[in-house]
Amino acid sequence: MTRRSIADIAARADEFADAFENYDPRPGDEDAPLPPIMAVKLAAWRRDTAERELAEAVHAAREQQLSWREVGEAIGTSGEAARQRYRAVAQ
Repeated sequence: MTRRSIADIAARADEFADAFENYDPRPGDEDAPLPPIMAVKLAAWRRDTAERELAEAVHAAREQQLSWREVGEAIGTSGEAARQRYRAVAQ
């Protein structure tokens, strides 16, 4: 699949906006299964979001002087494993 450039998307912005604005949900749309590739992409996006949130939370915890042991316990791992993984974001 070829990625669209920003210019391509901008050129079709009105078309995209019309498609979204004129969309009329049908019964069952929300329950329709995702195609497998979309399910993978959605799961990857959710994982990425969760990893960012976790890194931000670790950073905040370390700013509040929580020990690596406490951080590790909260994550479900050892303090040393947490330190190795999140040391860069906690500085």
